[in-house]
Formats: sequence, structure tokens, C-alpha cells
Amino acid sequence: MVIALAIALLIGGGAYIVLGVDLGGPPAGGPSASVIVVGGSPLLDEPAPEFTLTTLQGSQISLADYRGRPVIINFWATWCGPCKQEFPILRAARERHSAAGLEVLGIVHDDSAEAASAFVTAEEAAWPMLVDPDDVAWRAYLGVAVPITYYIDRAGIIRAVAFGPPPSGSLEDQIAKIL
Repeated sequence: MVIALAIALLIGGGAYIVLGVDLGGPPAGGPSASVIVVGGSPLLDEPAPEFTLTTLQGSQISLADYRGRPVIINFWATWCGPCKQEFPILRAARERHSAAGLEVLGIVHDDSAEAASAFVTAEEAAWPMLVDPDDVAWRAYLGVAVPITYYIDRAGIIRAVAFGPPPSGSLEDQIAKIL
């Protein structure tokens, strides 16, 4: 038990240092890092955990609704600078790969639906945005910091996990794994 706790503290502390965010909420005034770490999750090459969440518009969406399609799940928050950097990149990738059936699902973490709605409108994000007020999906996906992005193939298997906004070319490398 003590060893497991020590490992959890090391992982959480490492995420805090690398990503520059408070794991429990918005950063305390410090700059956000632009870092990507692909892999490094016990969920890699495992079935994506199922969830049913409510969209910002009030309808229910389940991951099962997208079975047979490649899906990018992106956890984000309005106070997260790197999350804001990701929105145009995700929008362009979704448009580029729409013919292949690629879908993006955004999951708002540690933020209000009102703030998220305003942010989504300003960023012109046209993909489904889900709220997770009880952190059901966040816990199932072992979330530690935002942004965190999961790349799920047509069989529902997580093929890549990325922390931070993707550097040039990296997003396409991850998408290629799931198409």
C-alpha cells in the first residue's frame, strides 16, 4: 500500500512539474508548458473505458455511439493555455479526416458548463463537447492533467495517449495509428 501511494505521488508530482498545472484545478498563475508525451499510460493498447455523458447542449452521448469509428477524446479546460492551442489543431484534423470517419469528443474537466460553452463558441469548435461533473470519465481514463488526449481505433482500443498540445506532425502520427 505504501509503495503504491509513493508511486502515485511520484507520477502526480511528475505531471505537475512537466505540465505546469495544478492537478486539482487551474494553474496558480504560472505559465503552461507545451509538452507532449505519447504513451506512458496503463490504458495503452487496452479497450477504451465506456462512458455516457451530457453534451453542453443537454443531450446524452456514449462512447459506444462511435463504435466502429476512430475517435479522439480530448480532456480540456477553459483556464488551460495549451488546451486553447489545441482547438484549431483538432478542428483542422477533424476536417481533414472526416471522410475516414474520424470523430473528436471534447470532455470538459474542472470547469463550468457556462464557461465551457462560451469558450467553445469563441474557438469555433464543432465537435461534441461533453461535461463530466462527477469526473466519471476523468477517473476511468486515469486523468492527471489537461490537456490529455486519447486516440482510439475502430475496434475501440486506445492506441496512443498524449499529454499537452501536439507538436507539428505528431497529431498526424497518432491519427495514422487509429485510421
